[in-house]
Amino acid sequence: MIVLILENAKPTLRGELSRWLFEIKAGVFAGRVSALVRDELWDLIEQKLGKGSAVMIFPQRGEQGFAARMLGTPSRSLVDIEGLLLVRTP
Repeated sequence: MIVLILENAKPTLRGELSRWLFEIKAGVFAGRVSALVRDELWDLIEQKLGKGSAVMIFPQRGEQGFAARMLGTPSRSLVDIEGLLLVRTP
């Protein structure tokens, strides 16, 4: 399962993502897709995000059981400290 959070994204991008993922709340998506589709969706986000920001959380082997990708400057940032992801608030 992946979780995707968009901030200041265009409605057209949100519409395209809603074909593959369930939009729980405006800009918050969740769903189960293959790794290939996940990477293709990330490429789409990179192309069409504009001045917004995106965070994608997806399963990966390790202590926490997940990894994250970030694009732009979200309101909160993820910091990797010795292999553990922590959230930094401004």
